[in-house]
Amino acid sequence: MASGFFAILDDIAFLMDDVALATKVATRKTAGILGDDLAVNAEKATGFLSERELPVLWSITKGSLLNKLIIVPVALLLNVFFPAAIKFILLLGGLYLAYEGVEKIVEYFFHPAKKEHETIKEAEPESGAADADNEKKKIKSAVTTDFILSIEIVIIALGSVVEQTLTIQIVTVSAVALLATVGVYGIVALIVRTDDAGFKLIKKSNDKGFFSVLGHLLVKSLPVMIKILGAVGTVALILVSGGIFVHNIEYLHHFLPELPATVKEFGIGLAVGLIAFLTTTGFKKIVSLTKKS
Repeated sequence: MASGFFAILDDIAFLMDDVALATKVATRKTAGILGDDLAVNAEKATGFLSERELPVLWSITKGSLLNKLIIVPVALLLNVFFPAAIKFILLLGGLYLAYEGVEKIVEYFFHPAKKEHETIKEAEPESGAADADNEKKKIKSAVTTDFILSIEIVIIALGSVVEQTLTIQIVTVSAVALLATVGVYGIVALIVRTDDAGFKLIKKSNDKGFFSVLGHLLVKSLPVMIKILGAVGTVALILVSGGIFVHNIEYLHHFLPELPATVKEFGIGLAVGLIAFLTTTGFKKIVSLTKKS
């Protein structure tokens, strides 16, 4: 009896080891999308009155958890009953990520933002972002973006353990989905409160001394952090998309083998994204001209 009990414990320990290793691999493969998810939500959670930032972020977090609760079971069921769909969804998602990455680059160079984000929220922002309707729109937009990115996170995580047992697949994908939500939105919460912490230090120190300098540094660091996250997230989007195409399309997998993997993946992601962007832009212009005529 005792030996049987210890054998079960050994089996559980081996399973946990396998899950931990699989989760580590899956998390590494989804890191690029997680970075973009972090950048997008840090931007969407700012611009409100100080007391509304965390409630708004909590609403987005709940929406993200609901997204995962829908996506994870559907992805696992598709993998069991219609596995060919997983690869198709993965490639389609890769196309979207490549397009989004190139769109951000084009927007940065040709449509720069007119005004920096205001970080000290002594009064209500001029844009009226604290208004209830506007708040709901921003939450809805953030949850919709999260849904798209969550699909890619779950599919990529599932793709990394597709050869494992069903138990490991379920536990790993669920763990990655939970870590994605808790990790991303936990960090976003810290980021969006950075300027508030700095503002409090400035007030308590009467704008004098070390704590005043530290407070001003924290206040000024928020837009810088969001910009850095945005840049890193954009590069990561293109790399992730290129990796999806390289690893799932046989021709591209053997294309230019002498190139370093990172360079090849970035180049392919950039090329696909540019084609997708030009095609989409051209189609929009044709539709616009058709409506005018």
